[in-house]
Amino acid sequence: QVQLVESGGGLVQAGDSLRLSCAASGRTFSRITMGWFRQAPGKEREFVAAIAGINWSESTYYADSVKGRFTISRDNALNTVYLQMNSLKPGDTARYYCSADLRIARPGFSRYDYAYWGPGTQVTVSS
Repeated sequence: QVQLVESGGGLVQAGDSLRLSCAASGRTFSRITMGWFRQAPGKEREFVAAIAGINWSESTYYADSVKGRFTISRDNALNTVYLQMNSLKPGDTARYYCSADLRIARPGFSRYDYAYWGPGTQVTVSS
């Protein structure tokens, strides 16, 4: 079992930055693939970024829509994963969810690859 809790969301203006955090508990965090997804009203939950565990060299992966603007990172000593979001756009407005895949495997990009989810944190970007 893994418990996940996100924080750091809020209301910002276009061009601003935010850093989301996700605190995890319950398992050997350093080996777990962690992902960030987002869901806007009326839309499907979509992949944003993922970071592999130490078995996969903590490789990072991004959706094309956020590549170059968002950075995912992890601090295994704190059992925390981060999503640094720069140059935010109104189109980034969504509820952001942290997720965990306990399989020791290359990160997946589908929501169905992740078995554990946090409650989410809202990010709203005004124009």
